[in-house]
Amino acid sequence: MSIAATEPLGDAAPRAAAFSHAGAGRPGADSATAGERLRLALLWMIAFTSGFVQIEPAPYELFVSVAIVVFAATGLTLRASLLPLLALLLVQNIGYIVSLMPVIELPRTFMWTIVTCFLSLTTLFFAMVLSQSTARRLDILMRGYVAAALVTSAIAVLAFFRLIPGADSFILYDRAASTFKDPNVFGPFLVLPALVLLQRILSGASLRVIAGAGAKVLLIAAGLLLTFSRGAWGHFAVSAIVMLGLTYVTTRSAADRFRLTLLAAIGVAVLAGLVVVLLSFDVVGDMFKVRANLVQDYDAGEQGRFGRHVAGMLRVFELPLGVGPLQFSTVFSFEPHNSFISAYMNGGWLAGTTWLALTIVTLVLGLKHAFVRTPWQPTFIAAYAAFVGEVGESYIIDVAHWRHYFLIMGIVWGLMVASRPARPAGRLTNDAPGQMIPAFRSSDSSCAGSTRASIA
Repeated sequence: MSIAATEPLGDAAPRAAAFSHAGAGRPGADSATAGERLRLALLWMIAFTSGFVQIEPAPYELFVSVAIVVFAATGLTLRASLLPLLALLLVQNIGYIVSLMPVIELPRTFMWTIVTCFLSLTTLFFAMVLSQSTARRLDILMRGYVAAALVTSAIAVLAFFRLIPGADSFILYDRAASTFKDPNVFGPFLVLPALVLLQRILSGASLRVIAGAGAKVLLIAAGLLLTFSRGAWGHFAVSAIVMLGLTYVTTRSAADRFRLTLLAAIGVAVLAGLVVVLLSFDVVGDMFKVRANLVQDYDAGEQGRFGRHVAGMLRVFELPLGVGPLQFSTVFSFEPHNSFISAYMNGGWLAGTTWLALTIVTLVLGLKHAFVRTPWQPTFIAAYAAFVGEVGESYIIDVAHWRHYFLIMGIVWGLMVASRPARPAGRLTNDAPGQMIPAFRSSDSSCAGSTRASIA
């Protein structure tokens, strides 16, 4: 592994053709290509296995560990632009380790801390990986993620309607959990691949592309609905609005903006039709009536979810070292159901403040880079929108050990670093990576859709 100096948040945008031409015509070119093929295969497997986490350690941990070793041995660069991410993750985990010490002999506390540190490492790893050979690696990673979403959604739908053997193992409390332990985790997992496919619909050059991506979105949407997770539903709605909004303002052609608006309206109508069809089944309709209430019994009151948030926040100021990993429920007789409170209580002021800081920094820098024109801009916008939804949902549930949360954050940071910063002067061209986009330049006939990444 090497450390490379770069301009703030990226110095060069790797070209999509870099992989196919890297080392061509030189001794060792074949071995270099073989090495990259191995790395790409590992990235696909990481993304695909992220959807199969009923057992722990899951296959995901195995493939990530192998990939870290392979990438480190064959070439992995830590760009200077990633040092802020490294510093924040390091300080955050120091906080967890310090708070672990008084309770290290208690069950599961040590393992919880190890897993937390490992997941933080995966964020840095994905960011480093995507800062090089960006277009190809991102494409492969997203292909694996979309494949995982399609398979797990199919399992969810078939299991919910008891159409496969052992269906009960994929259902929890009459809600589709698929290959996850909890439907409240499975639902948010589906958001990013759904957004990526929606981007493909919006930029589709042919009816065949739009129809193919549309069918995949409907399958994923069915799986998402059957989780009956209010947080996941809200997450998808918020993320979709953010993605459509950013795509709209970064599209400079009036004609393409109209096309985007039309396709979005059609998409909403089709998704609404899917919901109506699913609700026509009694087993779905009855559960929907129960879960569709904005506030459940366990949310309201002083001892409800939101009342406990207030109590937890007040105690944060009294406990600079927190209470230690997994000790919140022991001390307060309830779970925090809030990632920010959880970070403060599990790792004290050090971990909590850096969790909050990392979240804010990622949101602010990500919004700025949503306007940077790169070949992977549409996928970046989808990933950023998904992260916005994850942050919103993290207020009502603890996402500290959600694998896809750290994967999405790594994608956002990696793509930011891979983007060339805007030049202070000169005319901005449509296809030059890293150019800032004048958001409402309707006189220009170019469109952000021209750089859409291809996701099969």
